[in-house]
Amino acid sequence: MTVGRETSGGELSRDPEERPSGRPRHGNADWLTGARITAVQGLFYRPEGCTGEPEAVEFVLADGQSVLLTCSSDRSLRVTSGDWPALPDWCVPAGQWRLEEINRLPPPPYGGAWTVIGTREARDRCGEVCEAVIRCENGDFVVSGGDTVQVRFVRR
Repeated sequence: MTVGRETSGGELSRDPEERPSGRPRHGNADWLTGARITAVQGLFYRPEGCTGEPEAVEFVLADGQSVLLTCSSDRSLRVTSGDWPALPDWCVPAGQWRLEEINRLPPPPYGGAWTVIGTREARDRCGEVCEAVIRCENGDFVVSGGDTVQVRFVRR
């Protein structure tokens, strides 16, 4: 999946160093529809261990690709292609960062993956994404920006 990076005008530009992945994110609500999520990993900066909320959340897809949702300094969310299982370039020093499954989320349903049926992005008054909802057949992943990323699963 080629997620791209948002520019100041709200359009997306593809980072030439990102690996092409097939499905562009054009900023509409259906950028992930049809994907199958096999795992949700939290990216933690915790020399003392993975406690508290993650700095980013990576949704690992069945085709081996991933989507990374990261907090920005303005408390908004950045949505980009992930590089699962590698850490993002900005994880410096790498030894202080760790990807860890978020154990408070439910395990994938029978069949080993959540199937995405749609997405929704809430934006703040400046037009920045502040919350992303990834709707699946069994419930919704709700990811919110802030000082850290908050993720929860809401059953329908």
